[in-house]
Amino acid sequence: MTSNVSVEQNIINSFLRLDRMPHIWCAGCGIGPAMRCFIKAIHRAGLDPDKIAVVSGIGCAGRAAGYLRLDSFHTTHGRALPFAIGLKLGNPELNVVVFSGDGDLVAIGGNHLIHAARRNMDMTVICINNFNYGMTGGQLGPTTPVDARSTTSPYGNIENPFNVPYLVAASGATYVARWTVLHARQLERSIAEAMVKPGFSFIEVISPCPTLYGRMNKQPQGLETMHEYQKRSIVRDGADPKDLDITFDGPIVVGKFVDIERPTFWDQYEQLLDRVSGKEN
Repeated sequence: MTSNVSVEQNIINSFLRLDRMPHIWCAGCGIGPAMRCFIKAIHRAGLDPDKIAVVSGIGCAGRAAGYLRLDSFHTTHGRALPFAIGLKLGNPELNVVVFSGDGDLVAIGGNHLIHAARRNMDMTVICINNFNYGMTGGQLGPTTPVDARSTTSPYGNIENPFNVPYLVAASGATYVARWTVLHARQLERSIAEAMVKPGFSFIEVISPCPTLYGRMNKQPQGLETMHEYQKRSIVRDGADPKDLDITFDGPIVVGKFVDIERPTFWDQYEQLLDRVSGKEN
């Protein structure tokens, strides 16, 4: 009899470009577990892999696109969302997923993020947040908590970080959630929900970066960070996004915060065509 573990591993392997292994991620990095949840979410939701397109930008998380046996695009830094929007408008039947990091999506790509949410583009964004620029040396970024150390804030960060769920919810996202990679089952379920929901869906995934952020903040092993998630995480579905700030050593509120309905950009576009067509007739 085939075990559940074997079946699950076969599902995972069927979505991976095994010829590109070993991957580049450091020991203890959370991107691998997050990608595993993404793959399992596709299976859970019963989606057709041939109708899924994965887009990523530059950074550690951006490498996920190259390891997935799906149509995928590794784009320029901060520009994953414009590429993804072009794909969706060119082929509305595609299930477009952006899988990238906090630096790529919230820093250099921040303007694209708020406008994609404002327009309610029909896509899913999985934002791996490890609180720093992990690929380029561990510099502080727009999500680095106050007082956290990085290679460019060795005495502690003094810049207030974005509350990312609040940012995208205020911009108009119809689905907003946050989980750590410790919450693997909840994350898998959330991604599956997001991928079948019309509109702009955003999931923040809090992820360890032991080599840089962790080492600078006395957590040089990924397991140490996972223990921190276990101690600090509070599941609070339906929490007000404005109350979701992450401090250096305070609680991390996780859960599904927004799940609403409103017309997508494509819905509005089709309504416009109908109005124009009606006037011409």
